[in-house]
Amino acid sequence: MNARAPGFTLYATIFVLTAIEFLQLSMVAFSAGPIMGEVSITPEDFSLIAAIYASVAILVISMQRWFVTRLGGRLLIQCATAISLLGAVLCATSHDFASFLLGRFVMALGGGALFTSARMIIHNRLAGPKRFVGIKSLAYGVASCIAAGPWLAAQAVSADTWSAIFWLLALLDVAAFLLASRSLDNSLRGYEPGRSDWNPWLQLLLAGGSFGLLYALQRLYYDYYGDAAFVAGVLVLAVIALIFYAHRQRVHGRPLLHLGGMLHTRFVAGVSLFLFGYLMLGANNYVIPSMLLRSLGYSWETVGHFEAIGALAAVVTFTVVSKLLPKHPSPRKFWITGFVALAAFGLMLGRIDPAANPWLHILPALACYNVFLLTVLPITAMQAFRQMEGDETLFSNAQQVKNMLAQGGIALGITLATLGQQWRTTVHYNVLNAQVAPDNPAYLDTIHHLQAALAGSVGPAQAAQIAVARVAQALAQQSALLANIDHFMLIAALGLLGIVVTLVQRVFR
Repeated sequence: MNARAPGFTLYATIFVLTAIEFLQLSMVAFSAGPIMGEVSITPEDFSLIAAIYASVAILVISMQRWFVTRLGGRLLIQCATAISLLGAVLCATSHDFASFLLGRFVMALGGGALFTSARMIIHNRLAGPKRFVGIKSLAYGVASCIAAGPWLAAQAVSADTWSAIFWLLALLDVAAFLLASRSLDNSLRGYEPGRSDWNPWLQLLLAGGSFGLLYALQRLYYDYYGDAAFVAGVLVLAVIALIFYAHRQRVHGRPLLHLGGMLHTRFVAGVSLFLFGYLMLGANNYVIPSMLLRSLGYSWETVGHFEAIGALAAVVTFTVVSKLLPKHPSPRKFWITGFVALAAFGLMLGRIDPAANPWLHILPALACYNVFLLTVLPITAMQAFRQMEGDETLFSNAQQVKNMLAQGGIALGITLATLGQQWRTTVHYNVLNAQVAPDNPAYLDTIHHLQAALAGSVGPAQAAQIAVARVAQALAQQSALLANIDHFMLIAALGLLGIVVTLVQRVFR
């Protein structure tokens, strides 16, 4: 990834590699429901596929530096985008669980490390002001795709062409292949021979541990009471496997990942903040569409429009940040701004009701959420790795570790949000259902009112059945909305906690 003079094609390569990662993340998460319906898979199957995707991506990211020094940057990107292209085509043409699983597996195998590669192109090819232009290309790729992803997915779903999501990703893979062929070279092939080595059994342990952790957490949602001992056993074994993997990397003479050099306060604090950001990304990518679609009853197209408009704040935010950063590099003010925005996002959606005006109550909240993402994550990226910039291999390994945690963090965020919503929905449903009783005047008045409204069109007997069904539907909808509100109030509390931690911490000045 070295040597040719940087130009437009190099910056475009960085942008497109980033776009592939964040478009697939936002589009697949947003359109999960329609995809499940089209390929005839259950939510449990979809969660299993997501866990497999994340674990394969973690495995591939862990080997990114090793591949670069064996193949060279250009050949690696060419191979990765070709494999990712194949995976996207397999997903677009899939029709059942097995074919969609195969497609996502191949997509992870090829596309899992593309974002890491984009960041390392910046480090290896660009210096001085040009490096900052490269960082802006990457950040604008993140911001624009967070904005465009839900809108594009909504258009595809509304037009009954869900496969267009994956055909678009296939086109981006082709674009990345062509751009990388023009802008990159293979000068890192054979670089630093003997410094890093890999053990296939340890890599298998990493993939197995990652999958076991995510799988066990997901089983908590689907079958905890049915097989609690099995779930707990898998969870414990997965954690032990990951700890053992990290220990072996730390003590090995020629590790694949030089973890020992990363264990300093600045990097650990920065990666912890990254992990928090990606947990928020995963959790809210699940809860926001769930609330807008199921609890508030908006259409797919409407939700896509609002998410896209709200996410334009991400583009505006980074434009402002990139102007301020060269003159005012201290991170504290950016992080406080981000956590204030996160708290505001949580408070606004935590006070929502079914009669809320989406332009006044939902859109500003979504804008605040994207302000959080594009102040906290880019600034953390610029701060956490400073002590390792002089060692190219260590810097690359640190980026790999960060992006491995990102994959796990997003998947973990979705899982925790799913578990939390199930728990709180059940609690609220039980409370509300206790009011549905023949001796409750409010319940009887509601039933009688619905029966009177329906009796003229369907007859008294059927009107009574429909009235009871509508009350049950309203009960489920209100329980889900209250669970959503609980989630966002927790987000608000975490935002306030983030402000406090930012003010008292002494690691980043």
